This record gives sequence, structure tokens and C-alpha cells, in this order.
Amino acid sequence: MLKKKKKGGKGKFILGAALGAVAGGVAGVLTAPKSGKATRADLKREGKKVVKKAKSEGKKISKKVDSEVKKVKKAAAKARK
Repeated sequence: MLKKKKKGGKGKFILGAALGAVAGGVAGVLTAPKSGKATRADLKREGKKVVKKAKSEGKKISKKVDSEVKKVKKAAAKARK
């Protein structure tokens, strides 16, 4: 019989770490002694970096999920025989 895995262990940790990094970055930028224009430029630049990183990580996670789904399908087909 297959063992149930805990739901969201690594995924929740990664999501929490990413959100914490974003919150820390925003807090740092907002508390920096810069003009509003410079702060907005910093936020825009950092926002683009975060989006790029999130897309990259999302692709990695998607590939991993696809790989795991294939493994499960293969194991299920083998178990039916």
C-alpha cells in the first residue's frame, strides 16, 4: 500500500521563504532614506527581479511535478498488471 506524504512540506516552506524575502526587500526599500522617485524605481526593478525568479522557480517546480506524475502513473500501471 502506498504511504501518504505530508501535503505541502517543501512547497509551503519555499513559498514562505519567497514571501519573506519579498516582504523583507520591500520593507528595506521603503525604510531607506531615498526620494519617492528613487524608491519607486527601486521597487520596480526589484519587482521585475522577483517576477523573473518566480517564473524560473515555477518552471522548475512544474518539471518536477510532471516527473513525479509520470512515476506515479508508471507505478500504477505496473501495479494493475
